[in-house]
Amino acid sequence: MEGSGVNAELDLLVQLGDYDRPQGVAERAVQAEDLGFDRITVGETTGWNIIPPLTLAADRTEELGISNDVISPYGRPPAMLAQTALTMQDAADGRFRFGIGPSSPAITERWHGKQFDRPLRRTREVIEIMHGVFEDGTPAYEGEVFEIPGLNYERGPHETPPPIDLGTLGPKATEMAGRFGDGWAPQMFTKDGLRSRLEDLERGADLADKDRSDLRVAPIVRGMASEDREKAREKARSTIAFMLGAYGPYYGNSVAEQGYPDIVEEIRAAWDERDTDAMAAALPDDVLDELAPAGTPDEVREWVKAYGEVDGVDAVRVGFVDGLSEEDKRTTMEAVADLV
Repeated sequence: MEGSGVNAELDLLVQLGDYDRPQGVAERAVQAEDLGFDRITVGETTGWNIIPPLTLAADRTEELGISNDVISPYGRPPAMLAQTALTMQDAADGRFRFGIGPSSPAITERWHGKQFDRPLRRTREVIEIMHGVFEDGTPAYEGEVFEIPGLNYERGPHETPPPIDLGTLGPKATEMAGRFGDGWAPQMFTKDGLRSRLEDLERGADLADKDRSDLRVAPIVRGMASEDREKAREKARSTIAFMLGAYGPYYGNSVAEQGYPDIVEEIRAAWDERDTDAMAAALPDDVLDELAPAGTPDEVREWVKAYGEVDGVDAVRVGFVDGLSEEDKRTTMEAVADLV
């Protein structure tokens, strides 16, 4: 199945902020497993620590894959990240995939209190240190960012350490994902943009003498399915426009480079005035259709199917746009679950 570009697996991305208790993530995981999703993944920013909800999800499911999208390399020391990944792998009985990404200046400096310095180099070194703990039982390392004398991981090398996926956007970062990672989880890509960036991933895999098919490519898309088509498109348009204009530079820059610089500029200008209605109005239908599955259940199902058929895609990671009710989420999940 993996690497074929056909019959892609289906992941469910959920947001911690949607739940009143960490147990809610576990309840969603059980629901996802019952519907036939292959994997659930959860992101971490400035809310809950991601590990307790993921542990609960792992404990209450049997076959569902467990992932995180994505942990910052600035928020925890590398050895602690290795401990975290190995603990989750054992809690999930081998179903865990660890996600990491270079993060952003806002999260790094305003939350973790670190300088956003050399993010790609730091991410690479963190991965190398984690592999040292996984394979050799020690974080001993001499690099440009980290120098660690090393102690022994008391449980020793792991027989089946978790794969490491990277969430990246740019060409050099994606080359790094191909070279040092086991998978790639990008977002905010059109199908053509994704095809182009896959060339960077393959170049990185070649540098590491790896086959591209050994990497799990699971792009993230955010959408909504509803019989009220205009409601779905309105909510999706607002979310995607906000991500392009207000989430820092990276998503907007990426979409601009995929062929829409004028649209991104207009959305950012509206954000400068904090005019969210104007931001949404600046996102045309055709660009919304390129970036998000939004419409009737049939439309969303066909969109996700076509995205999963892009050559090189192994899974489509479906998340919700903002402002959905529980009924809206259930409708969206059921729409795409029909593809399983």
